[in-house]
Amino acid sequence: MPSGEYDPETVEQKWQDRWVADDTYDYEGGAVDPNTVFAIDSPPPTVSGSLHWGHVYGFTLQDFVARFNRMRGKDVFFPFGYDDNGIASERLTESELGVRHQEYERHEFQEMCRDVCQEYEADFTEKMQNLGISIDWDQTYRTIAPRVQRISQLSFIDLYEQGREYRKRAPTIWCPECQTAISQVETEDDERGSHFHDIEFAVVDGDETFTISTTRPELLPACVAVFVHPDDDANRHLVGEEAEIPLFGQRVPIIEDERVDMETGSGIVMCCTFGDQTDIEWYQAHGLDLRLAIDESGTMTEVAGEYEGLSAEEAREAIVEDLDDGGYLLDRWEISHVVQVHERCGTGIEFLVTEQWYIKLLDKKEEYLRAGREMDWYPEKMFTRYKNWIEGLQWGWSISRQRSSGIPFPVWYCDGCDTELVADREQLPVDPLSDDPPVDSCPDCGHDEFVPEDDVFDTWATSSLTPLVNTDWDWDPEAEEMVVGREELYPMDLRPQGHDIISFWLFHTVVKCYEHTGEVPFDQVMINGMVLDENREKMSKSKGNVVSPDEVLDQFPVDAARYWAAGSAVGDDLPYKVTGLRAGERLMRKLWNASKLVDSLTPEERLERPELREIDRWLLAELDAHVEYVTEQFENRAFSKARDDLRSFFWHTFCDDYLEIAKQRLRDEDDPSAAYALQTAHRRFVKLFAPYLAHITEELWNDMYEGGSVHRTDWPEPLGLEADLEAGETAMAVVGALRKYKTDHQLPLNADLDTVLVYGDVEGFEDDVRRVMHVETLETSSEEPPVESVVTGVDLDYSVVGPEYGSQVSDIEAAIEDGEYDVVDGELHVAGVELDAEMFEIEEERRYAGEGVMVEADDTVVIVRN
Repeated sequence: MPSGEYDPETVEQKWQDRWVADDTYDYEGGAVDPNTVFAIDSPPPTVSGSLHWGHVYGFTLQDFVARFNRMRGKDVFFPFGYDDNGIASERLTESELGVRHQEYERHEFQEMCRDVCQEYEADFTEKMQNLGISIDWDQTYRTIAPRVQRISQLSFIDLYEQGREYRKRAPTIWCPECQTAISQVETEDDERGSHFHDIEFAVVDGDETFTISTTRPELLPACVAVFVHPDDDANRHLVGEEAEIPLFGQRVPIIEDERVDMETGSGIVMCCTFGDQTDIEWYQAHGLDLRLAIDESGTMTEVAGEYEGLSAEEAREAIVEDLDDGGYLLDRWEISHVVQVHERCGTGIEFLVTEQWYIKLLDKKEEYLRAGREMDWYPEKMFTRYKNWIEGLQWGWSISRQRSSGIPFPVWYCDGCDTELVADREQLPVDPLSDDPPVDSCPDCGHDEFVPEDDVFDTWATSSLTPLVNTDWDWDPEAEEMVVGREELYPMDLRPQGHDIISFWLFHTVVKCYEHTGEVPFDQVMINGMVLDENREKMSKSKGNVVSPDEVLDQFPVDAARYWAAGSAVGDDLPYKVTGLRAGERLMRKLWNASKLVDSLTPEERLERPELREIDRWLLAELDAHVEYVTEQFENRAFSKARDDLRSFFWHTFCDDYLEIAKQRLRDEDDPSAAYALQTAHRRFVKLFAPYLAHITEELWNDMYEGGSVHRTDWPEPLGLEADLEAGETAMAVVGALRKYKTDHQLPLNADLDTVLVYGDVEGFEDDVRRVMHVETLETSSEEPPVESVVTGVDLDYSVVGPEYGSQVSDIEAAIEDGEYDVVDGELHVAGVELDAEMFEIEEERRYAGEGVMVEADDTVVIVRN
């Protein structure tokens, strides 16, 4: 039996070790019927640093789903992965070792990345196990592993053969810091300080000048056109002329286009190749020249003339100074505006012309929207983010990166005619830098020399394949098609993830899996919010408000953290609050102490149901209703609603009221009805709490019942008992009211009460109320109680009354104090004025006119005569 105080430090470590050693949460596999399986496509954390509190939150929510479905009889597939290829792991390695990837051969640097990532992954695995997450660790995968490399390269070949991929030299979103192409999804908006510059331009072969306002004067050498809106009456006469660019001298056409924003600056804009998305659209639509003034490292090119070799920032200041000296700078003022930056490093992006690999997206936006609608979204509102992302797409998906850490493209190019040569599937995985192409000579021109592709895949091009990685998707040479090896797992039941990567991970996974299999990869999507600090601000290292999981778990039990994680609706952000952790600790103590009492009162297990007394039947029937509610909320991923309902019923109804009634009956006599009800309810409470309080429930189950893991037992189903629920509820309310009466009158709980009159129905429960509250005579009445509502005062809303009546307020207060007022049709008539309903609130008190003291039990009036 449970004894002494609960020791979470010892108990939690014991069960964490045993769960792993005993393979408690292993996926059994081999199911023929996919309906018996519940597969979770858990997010592989990016190996970019240590475990943070957001990981604790997100994976705990996933664990609630896993444990619930496991107890519902499902064979739960809950794998774990590490996303350890790409920019994040590369930057981590560079930071840890103080190196740059460009200093090494690719294979050398990749080995360095794997060594660094392996250390972080081992630490991450240990900490995840210490959180008690019910993962099947035998299903662990890494996105840089050879098996995953093969699947990623198979994906490329499959999409290439479908015509969904293409290589193109075109404007590309570029990060000068990381020196790689990035996709639209990897950019984010950032509010930054800058300057607007009014610069004077001259019209060629004339005396007229005009003004252009820009935040980026360093792009003047890249200017290829000037645009005017066709409805701009003041400037439309310039269309067809040429402008001369100050300092740099190139002559560019002045063209009309409806995309000009006439409300910004002078209404005349320059087009530079390239400053933003609109510049690209103008360049393509009007067939403009190409002038590239900034290179891959953010350095000015020869196009910039004397500014060549300066960084873009240095060139900006030098050009502004020279514009001022030359009389071209008319004005300069500070602004704050939104710029696009690379989400990995915070560097402002550039648009460069480079050759990259892309996946087509724009022609299938409607199909991807339909795929999203086929999934159940928890919460439903998060579909809007998915929808908005797809509708706002302007580019294909750029999947090539100019980095060292990543999975190579399985492609070579003929050195003679540039024909693309793709690896054979049997070769995979390959690295073209070290492996031979699949042919000895080019099938198009016969040339026998080849250039290996040295780019690697965008990390999301691989992590978007996790459903296929986990279901052993591969090439079947006999069938000559791609097949899913573990068919019972696909489509997967649940994709859980944060709302911040809907456009990254979720959308790209839908694209990849839909194109490869023709099916939507998930039945359900569960989107969690972010962890905020206690002031509801986003945690960040720069703000110094990051909470370390180690620091928290040194002070609080893991189960307390799990309790906290269920503190908000799925999809909403959740503030980190110590009060939530302490509430979890209090519940754990309550459960432990109540369990000790139940065990001491019922030392022998009662499995046979006796003839139940009304109060015991009521408790179990009432618990049935809560079982149904909690089950429904778990199915709807409403963990906070389920937790709060379960906690309230357990704490107040079971512990505070029923346990006291059963305790007396079992101590006075061996009451089989009370013993059965107590044990049955307790067993069900332990199971219901198990997804939340995983460790303490496991300890209690093994101490008190038949052993094995509570997490492998059946989820409670309603017993189907019938009882007078309303009368039982009233009886419990009466017990609570009488307990309060004794406390308010400083009486011990075992003090005798002479007579108690209940205005309500407690039929069948009279003996239990009388016994537990030591009542000599208990009477009931179905009549209306002699109670009236008495006005005790008027509460004024001074924020409204003060401004309206000013100096009259003191007269109003005096009249109210003397009782000289009337309420007529919802208005307060007082001191010669009439106050509207929103200006006051009537304070009332219910008073009993008869003998004894009135106490209220919810809607029931109880009279105590003592």
